[in-house]
Amino acid sequence: MGKLVVLKFGEGSFEQGFAVTLQIGEEHERAATEITGRLPSFPEMPLYYSHWQSSYRQIGNRYRLHADKMQVTNVSMVQDCENTSYILRARFNTWLRAEEFRPLREKWLERLSSAEEVRVILQTENSQLQLLPWHLWELLERYPKTEIALSSPSYDRIHKPRTKNPLVNILAIVGNSQGIDTEADKALLRQCKNAEVSFLVEPQRKELTEHLWGKNWDILFFAGHSSSNQNGECGRIYLNKTDSLTIGELKYALRKAIENGLQLAIFNSCDGLGLARELADLQIPQMIIMREPVPDQVAKEFLKYFLEGFAGGESLYQAVRQARERLQGLEDRFPCATWLPIICQNPAQIPPTWEELRSTTKTEDKTNLTLSTKRRLAKTLLSSLAITVLVCGVRWVGLLESLEIPVFDRMMRSRPAEGLDSRLLVITIDDDDLAIQRQNNESLIGASISEKSLNKLLVKLNQYQPRAIGLDIYRDFPAKQPDLITRLQHTQNLIGVCKGSDSTKNITGIKPPPEILDTNLGFSDFIHDPDGVIRRHLLFMNQEPTSLCPARLAFSLKLASVYLQPSGIQPKFTPEGNLQLGKTIFPNLKSRTGGYQDIDANGGQILLNYRSPKQIAQQVKLTQFLASPINPSAIKDKIVLIGVTAKGDSPDTWPTPFGAPLDEQMPGVLVQAQMISQILSAVQDGRPLLRVWSLWAEVAWIWGWSLVGGVLAWRKLSFPWLALAVSITSSVLYIFCFGLLISGAWVPFVPSILSLVATVSLMSIYNSETKVRVESGK
Repeated sequence: MGKLVVLKFGEGSFEQGFAVTLQIGEEHERAATEITGRLPSFPEMPLYYSHWQSSYRQIGNRYRLHADKMQVTNVSMVQDCENTSYILRARFNTWLRAEEFRPLREKWLERLSSAEEVRVILQTENSQLQLLPWHLWELLERYPKTEIALSSPSYDRIHKPRTKNPLVNILAIVGNSQGIDTEADKALLRQCKNAEVSFLVEPQRKELTEHLWGKNWDILFFAGHSSSNQNGECGRIYLNKTDSLTIGELKYALRKAIENGLQLAIFNSCDGLGLARELADLQIPQMIIMREPVPDQVAKEFLKYFLEGFAGGESLYQAVRQARERLQGLEDRFPCATWLPIICQNPAQIPPTWEELRSTTKTEDKTNLTLSTKRRLAKTLLSSLAITVLVCGVRWVGLLESLEIPVFDRMMRSRPAEGLDSRLLVITIDDDDLAIQRQNNESLIGASISEKSLNKLLVKLNQYQPRAIGLDIYRDFPAKQPDLITRLQHTQNLIGVCKGSDSTKNITGIKPPPEILDTNLGFSDFIHDPDGVIRRHLLFMNQEPTSLCPARLAFSLKLASVYLQPSGIQPKFTPEGNLQLGKTIFPNLKSRTGGYQDIDANGGQILLNYRSPKQIAQQVKLTQFLASPINPSAIKDKIVLIGVTAKGDSPDTWPTPFGAPLDEQMPGVLVQAQMISQILSAVQDGRPLLRVWSLWAEVAWIWGWSLVGGVLAWRKLSFPWLALAVSITSSVLYIFCFGLLISGAWVPFVPSILSLVATVSLMSIYNSETKVRVESGK
């Protein structure tokens, strides 16, 4: 679909300047962009045009003007015409580069692509503005598929439905041809495919009127002599050697022809702006006229090129532009030939193509309706492909993300829970633990565990030799008790947390415990989606220069690395920048991954493959752990996580696919446990990471289900059976997607179901309409 640009000129003059409004929109739609500006005063502009017009008209060149005004071309006159045209063009573009007009120019460049087909309509009542060579605007030369047309600010839509003819009906009027050759025009019209041409050669006025009343014409063509009066308000055509008519003298016949469907008038004759102005008052959809006297050879060549393009399938505007530009080959003999053809447009009407001017005969309809299996298959393939492209395009711009993510969450919740991860032990601090510490007069300022309890906890843990201890509690202040300071400094397998800063969101971050070495730190930052849900796992990132947290690796990755160290496994990075632990590679997410279409993929992110909605590992409360005997095997060579599950004092809970309401959220320490378990299970157990297919694999998958929809529609089932078949197929699709998710692949479900249903609907409508048309044709 092309673009429509309207330049509206308000009241003004070259002495005062003009107010200008620019509108830009899609064809067949209301303008999406509008901006106003001005063109400054330029009183000399009409004089520049007048100088060019005078030098141009002095050349002669067998114009299609009055038969008694022929002259002989003079070389000096040609040179003078070229000089004045150059000056006019330069002054015209200087005017259009004025500062007051610049906002409109910049908006044009911003909104329009040079690859698009653009119709430009210039709306003004000022006849001098209409005369200017707008096709020479340097801006238009950047847009090879753009053509400009003239229009009056006053117009109306023709509301009467148009009856199409089996062939394009052309009424060709060949008027007074003294001194010019109109036989070439007639020959070119006869060669038009799918057209029926009726010729009126030097007709009488009554004969012309009766023809205009008597048939539904698509195109009105005139060749011969014509002229406009000095102010361009009125035009005249010369029917024969004795009779001439103004448009006003054909008013009623022309109005009837327009009501009956006349779409295009072509005046391949001289000085047609007066004709166009009068015809515009009758609301004719489109006209092609010559702005100045036209040499006979130029008129013939333009008609040949235009009919070749228009009847060959080009749009009206493109056919005119191409035909006009091909006239440049004649400008050595006929200067400014490319200036002459102009489109005059009723903005309320859409220019038809050649094929749109005609209807299809019943014989052709029946032939098209008798589709072979091969053609039906082609129809299904093309329809499914078109729907796939549409669905993938909608998905690409992110409109399906709000549907795909909830379905992903539903599938995650439906998966069977896996067993507890025996490599982890989680020591939780809940509301009771906080209350007991306060009852024991233990200070909790700035933390959820007192220094006394933390020291006792570390002493007891170290007795049972855990492989790693993760303190998922912020301590951005120095310890006071000497024993705890020593304990924090010398516990080699103790990993602390800090939080990175984010200047884009005004997050300042949190400093690490001062007693713990930087090599024993991990950042605690989570990546959450716009709905707050944690679906991604951030493994590593580059901290901002001003960050309070020096850790580059995540808390979860740091603990997993300490655990894997005795096996000789250390984190390293592939040339592509992906994390590698042993033989396991953790591919970084991209901004477009699965149902995500525009995420911030900075840092090393993977999808979080939750192990279980609730119990991820053995849990024990802080008070219980400190007061009770411990089974050594529950701690030895394990990762012990210490974190808060309390819901009363500054709860650290997060929405997950298993629940977003506050009472269903997962404590942060358990989210960390999920992440640690994901890393260890992938490296040691071969548990699959969540991955997505490549873009083209996803497109092929979506197209495949669209084809399935086409096959269902092909069966031509009754509506209840078709609905049942679609329901069963949709269920099978869901089961496939769910099974693949369990095995570690997140594949598109929502786009696939949309393409399936859309193809079924489209092909069913097509089959229904085909059946009706076949039955009505019997």
